[in-house]
Amino acid sequence: MSIYEVFMPALSSTMTEGKIVSWVKSPGDKVEKGETVVVVESDKADMDVESFYEGYLAHILVQAGDSANVGAAIAFIAETEAEIETAKSAANSGSAATPATTSPEPIAATVSAETPALASQNGNNHREGRLVVSPRARKLAKELKVDLNTLKGSGPYGRIVAEDVEAAANQGKQPATTPTAPPPSAPTFTPSAPSPSRTPAPAPAPIPVASSAAPGQVVALTTFQNAVVRNMVASLVVPVFRVSYTITTDGLDKLYKQIKSKGVTMTALLAKAVAVTLQKHPLINASYSDQGIVYPSGINIAVAVAMDDGGLITPVLQNADMVDIYSLSRTWKSLVDRARTKQLQPEEYNSGTFTLSNLGMFGVDTFDAILPPGQGSILAIGASRPQVVATTDGLFGVRQQMQVTITSDHRIIYGANAAAFLQDLAKLIETNPQSLTL
Repeated sequence: MSIYEVFMPALSSTMTEGKIVSWVKSPGDKVEKGETVVVVESDKADMDVESFYEGYLAHILVQAGDSANVGAAIAFIAETEAEIETAKSAANSGSAATPATTSPEPIAATVSAETPALASQNGNNHREGRLVVSPRARKLAKELKVDLNTLKGSGPYGRIVAEDVEAAANQGKQPATTPTAPPPSAPTFTPSAPSPSRTPAPAPAPIPVASSAAPGQVVALTTFQNAVVRNMVASLVVPVFRVSYTITTDGLDKLYKQIKSKGVTMTALLAKAVAVTLQKHPLINASYSDQGIVYPSGINIAVAVAMDDGGLITPVLQNADMVDIYSLSRTWKSLVDRARTKQLQPEEYNSGTFTLSNLGMFGVDTFDAILPPGQGSILAIGASRPQVVATTDGLFGVRQQMQVTITSDHRIIYGANAAAFLQDLAKLIETNPQSLTL
């Protein structure tokens, strides 16, 4: 007989506290191993936290809407119904009996989401013998009498979502999948893939955030906004410089019109162009450390996206230089859709090696971007506008031009390095944009 403490998990390497979005279980409810108990908001995503304990949710210490430090107890689980009252008493006295199989260090009962035990992206919806199911889908399956073990999930990492349950109920049959293996027994809580809580926004472009605050009102910062604050303050200690360059985009605009119908986005085209150029300029893709210059193994382009609730996130296009433009565009759409519903995994927003910030879509001519922590450069992209320019034959012509400004860490990157990068980027976009489709 035991009483287990539930700890606030670390969902990212930078997370120091988490906010309880909602409790899926209520005090007194039976809890199965691998079942989602609580949804926690980290600085960038909402994550389901599953239990490796079997028992009863005895007492909740941190209510929905409240926050707790990583490693702090947020609830108690009793092994039997008879121990529920004992757990409540332990909560009131500030102590709890922990099982002999757990570590005496509270932080040991948390698992970082940097290496979550997720199902692979091949659609398998079983993780370590346990179904990966959103709380809404689990509830819906119970109502519609749908066997979850026979479903194949369409959500992130093969997660079974409500739409899968509804489709199976409408068809009157469920597709078969690989049978599950017995779950392991480990005394900890693990964050699973985030559950969809609202319909993703269809447009992949960043959108402005409207404030609903009344005049004179003070509105507390969201978890997302607090994360941005920490990053911006951290950037103040980095000596940076900025270099601007004007790029003619007639060829790129023509290419975009030709392949737009195939699902290609301008964001993907710009990311691809930057990634290909970075192949020739690995220093621009590098970052500073106390040990020296860190050259990453891949070129991962992060792109800033404004969130509906006032936050800012940078979904990452992994190995953008190696992926074809059509796959890159599909990946970008998926990343933005899931970013706006807080479904991104940590590696999908914190693994960038170079960042793009595109305010040109809002008509902004030029601006300076703030260097993100852990990166060497960020490129600010302005709007492409018709400009009257002098041609090589001494006449005047009209060309579409945009201004870009790179902000770089002056500890490792110098003016000539940034200028050479921008020069090659302009050459690619102006003279050979068709190569981006190869």
